[in-house]
Order: sequence, then C-alpha cells, then structure tokens
Amino acid sequence: MQRWQLLDELWRIQDAHGFLPDGEIHALASKLDISLVELEGVISFYHFFQRKPTGKFTVYLNKSIIAEMNGREAVKEAFEKSTECKWGGVEETCTFGLFDTSCIGLSDQEPAALINFHPFTRLTPEKVNRIVKQLRWGTPIEEIADKVESKVHFHQAKDRTILLRDFEPGSLVKKLSEMTSDEVLEILGKSQLSGRGGADFPVSTKWKTCRSFETGPKYVVCNADEGEPGTFKDRFLLMEYPELVVEGMILAGFVIRAKEGVLYLRAEYKYLKKTLEGVLEDYRAKGWLGNSIAGIKDFNFDIRIQLGGGAYICGEETALLESMEGKRGESRVKIFFPAEIGFQGKPTIINNVETLATAARIIELGATYFNRLGTAKSKGTRLLSISGDCARQGIYEVEWGVSIGQILGLCGAKDTFFMQASGPAGMLLSPTQWERSLCAEDVPCNGSFMVFNKSRCLISTLLNFSEFFKHESCGVCTPCRAGNFILSRKIGKFQNSLGVPSDMRDMANWGAIMKMTCRCGLGRTAPNSLVDAIQLFPGVFDSHMCKDISPLEKGFDLEKAVEAYERATNYERS
Repeated sequence: MQRWQLLDELWRIQDAHGFLPDGEIHALASKLDISLVELEGVISFYHFFQRKPTGKFTVYLNKSIIAEMNGREAVKEAFEKSTECKWGGVEETCTFGLFDTSCIGLSDQEPAALINFHPFTRLTPEKVNRIVKQLRWGTPIEEIADKVESKVHFHQAKDRTILLRDFEPGSLVKKLSEMTSDEVLEILGKSQLSGRGGADFPVSTKWKTCRSFETGPKYVVCNADEGEPGTFKDRFLLMEYPELVVEGMILAGFVIRAKEGVLYLRAEYKYLKKTLEGVLEDYRAKGWLGNSIAGIKDFNFDIRIQLGGGAYICGEETALLESMEGKRGESRVKIFFPAEIGFQGKPTIINNVETLATAARIIELGATYFNRLGTAKSKGTRLLSISGDCARQGIYEVEWGVSIGQILGLCGAKDTFFMQASGPAGMLLSPTQWERSLCAEDVPCNGSFMVFNKSRCLISTLLNFSEFFKHESCGVCTPCRAGNFILSRKIGKFQNSLGVPSDMRDMANWGAIMKMTCRCGLGRTAPNSLVDAIQLFPGVFDSHMCKDISPLEKGFDLEKAVEAYERATNYERS
C-alpha cells in the first residue's frame, strides 16, 4: 500500500465500522511504515474522519449563514428533541449523533443536512420528526433521502450560451482523433479562457507549461472541492453534465499526454460518487477511457475518483495535492507551480469543474463563438450559484459584464441591504454599487452570489463568516491562525454591543497583516468582507458600539488603517 492511498483506506475503514478503531489505525500505521503520531495528525485534520463512534445515523447539519437565515436553529432543536441527543454528541443507545458542519453545497435548498452522507434538504421541524421516526422504524435511509434538485433559473439565449446546452457524450473524444495538442492549445489561447476557480490564470498557459516537460508521468486533476459557502455550481455540473467534465479532463490529458486523471471530490458530495463511477465505467466500456482512446495511438488515459475528508483549505490547489498524497491538506510554499512540480512531484494540471467543462465547450464550439461573449478581459459566460433573500434560488448562466443590479432583478431580490460576491472570501457590496459589472475588470466572482435583505444583521453575518474561516484555517501560518481568531473575537464584541472605535482600526490593521503575510489564499482573503463592511457600513458598527467609550478611544484615524489594508491588497495582487 502506498501513502497516496491513505484517504481511500481511511474511508474504507470508517465505512465498515462507522468510525476509525484503534486496532485498524495501529495496523494502518504499520502498513504505511509511518508513526501513529503522524497518522493521527492526518486523521484529525479532516472534519469527517472520526476516532469514536458517532451513532448509527450521523447527522451533519449545515451551519452556513444561508442555513441560519432559513431556520436552521429550529431544525437543530427539532433534531435534539426527536433524537433525545445533545448537540455535538451521541445519545445513549448510539443510534443518533448530531454535529455541525460547514457549507455542504446545498445553499439553494436550506436548511440542509447530511445523514450518513445522504442529503436531506429544505428541512423543517416537522420533516425532522418524520425522518427520525422513519429511521427508528428501520426504513432504509436510501428510501427517505431527498433527491437533490438542480434548478436552472436563467441562461443566455441559445446562440449566447456556453455550458447549459445539449451535449452528446463522446463527441469531443471523437473530435480529438482529428486534432493535435498544438491545435487544442491554439484554440484555448485564442479564447483567452481563464480558470473559473478564483485565481483567473490562463488555461492555455498552464497546459502549455505542463506539456513542456517531455519525460515522466504527468497528471490531470479536477478540483471538485468547492467549499466556498454559497457555492453549488460544480455540484450542478457533476450532476447534470458529468460527461462534459470528464471530457474536459480527457482533453487536458490529451494535450499533456498524461496517463492518469484524478477527480478530487469533496466529502460532502460523497452521494455523487456512485453515479460518477458509473459514468467513468461507461466511458471505459466505449473505449473513451483506457488504452488508445478513440483509436488515438499511445493515448492511454484513465480517471479515478479521490474522495476528500472535509477541509475547505483543500480547495487550494497545493493543499489539494498534499491531501491526494495522503497528508494533511496544508498549502505548500509556491516555489514551483503544480504544472511544474505537482502530484508526487510530477507535472500536474489542476483545474476546477467549471473550467474543464468550459474548455471542452470551447473545443466543441470554437474560440470565435466564445470570444464574442463577455468583456475585454472576461470572455464567455459565468455560472452563478444564487442563494439567500431572493425569489428564485438556483443556477444562472450569465454573460460576463452583466451588472449586479441586473442579477438581483433576475433572481427576484427585493429590499436588498447587501450582497456577497464569491462567498465570504469575496466582495461585500452595497446598493450604491448595483451598477458595477461582474467581470475581472470590476467585480470578479467565483460563482457564489448571496443576497441579504434589510431584515438581516450585517454583524451576525460577518461573525458567521469569521467563525467559518477560524474553523477552516489549517493553522500552519501564524497570521491566519491568530488573525482569524482575533477578528472573530473583535466582531463578537460588536455583536454584543461592546465594540469600541479602536476595534475597527485593529480589524483593518489585522486584515492588512493577513493580506500581506498569509501563506495561501484562505488567509489572504478571509478579511475581505469585514473590511468592505467597515468602509461601506460604518453606521452599522457605530450602532453596535459600547455606550460608555473612553476618551482615549475617540479621534483615532480609521482612514489610515483602511489605506494600509488597500496597500496590502494592491501588494498581494501585484
């Protein structure tokens, strides 16, 4: 057994026992020839690996801000009452265990939970009582789990749509038999396709760099670890267009002549694994995966699925590589990019689900078709996951350049107080900014679009965001580990009307420190929403100040603190 197989082995053991027993862990450490301390370090890093029994039915209830807005607290109380179990533990008979978890990619169907990794959506206290009774009666969980909806509310006209259109499985694979890797790269280069995961790096450049290494193994990795709260577009693509994603991976494998592809699937999407395995098996049966794909000489490429363990940080590409190698998902120092030194030290392409699906569409439709859509720097379209205070939550495919106000109109948002683009790590926007455009030149967006109306508390929302980052920080670098803790405590003071003016200065200063010194994107972007809120809604913070403020707290220069943050932002971008 090799180290990179560790996560799979941990899942095998846990699926068999419901947790990871001491005997199995001792044997596994011996088999891998690593210390128990090192193995325990890996296990404890991931949210869903458990060293103690968590109940015959393990409930993970989403605690994202969208879940809270939709009645999570009442659902939590109903679970406790109906199971007679205290939250965060297991009841006496070890039948039920109740636990919190971060966003599970079901923001359009909240409150939502995973019970033994089966999805249960749009929960109410009444529905919870019914579910618990059925499980007690012995009803198979597969029979009562919900079918996850994939609701599309808007896409461009047919001649302006990229992703949400019919796709014939195998059509791209067959097309590759008539192309060279140079031709593929030329089309992708002309399209100016950039990564859809947030980094916005040119796809053709990444693939060309990886291809330039002529000898030795190479890998293609599909990053399906979309953990940003409010994001569920990749889940939609994996459910409704899995073949398109697979053929995007095959396309990348063709360009760099890789033999192995890995679809890194977040643990929260474990319920999709069986279906995706079926798609891969079908492709193998048709000769579209395996040896000499579609009759192309020496093009031997296959794909396996790697299930994660529950860690937001693994959405960062180098942390994902560490996880794939059976280690803690801690980001690497980027001396080299994965396209140069990636999985097992070999050249590796890592793109997210939407990027690979879009690359496949570009080869199908052509660069000219793609380039006539969007803006000068943002070509094509963008899939949005829209949730929150709007009439129509779900999937939208919009053309880059659309205004924030237009999107709010499409989703039926009313009395919007603020909205969050790209999840907690993105940009917080106020009504004065509805004319701004969704594009790289103005408001970049990784796909999450959360709407908050005037009934929502901005401070409570920021505290939810900060608690998320505090929990999900890998802890390797001090600015992130300490910074997120301090920001959370500072926001908590305002939540309890105990804030003082210097707290605002301190939060902006800590944001600048994190922006300049954190090791990876999680820490560098964690303060974004908070600093945006300080600038856009100073009155909200004023209303949560302590009534008895010391004279020493008055007269400090907040503008200088914010300027420091903006300098750090410009430094980070450069």
